[in-house]
Amino acid sequence: MGPIYTDRELPRYTHSAFPAYRYLPFQAGMPHPTRDPGGHSYAAEEDDLPPFAAADWRHCQPYLYGVDLFNHGYWWEAHESWERVWLAAGQETPTARFIQGLIQIAAAQLKRFIGQERGARSLTTSGVARLAIDGEVFLGIEVARLVEEVERCLSGNCGDFPRIRLLL
Repeated sequence: MGPIYTDRELPRYTHSAFPAYRYLPFQAGMPHPTRDPGGHSYAAEEDDLPPFAAADWRHCQPYLYGVDLFNHGYWWEAHESWERVWLAAGQETPTARFIQGLIQIAAAQLKRFIGQERGARSLTTSGVARLAIDGEVFLGIEVARLVEEVERCLSGNCGDFPRIRLLL
């Protein structure tokens, strides 16, 4: 997989452009997106989000953009986008806990990609635990399907990375 991974078969949930590159920590010649003047998001201004409730997901651009980023292999960037939503959800609410699970699963995919299996397993375990929620669908995600795909990919049986398909 090169520095940008896109799959034209996957639906996009926003019209936001992808960053110029997918950030992979500890890679020579790759500027940190926000701290390095050459980074793709250096000095980018982001507005604070209003409080986020589960019912708001269809209209929350940072949430939807995080799904797009995740699905196309921009795991660090998905984490950053979802972190804004996590903060807006109140950090300790069931919705925030679920978002934190998505953040950890994104981080786990990044760890898998750069060959840090131990970190990937730990983050997957924590992330999946935070996705435990009453109901089959939450924030547009079929939870059991996502958990199954994440766990299958971690075990090495899928040959790819998990994707999130939202039920609109």
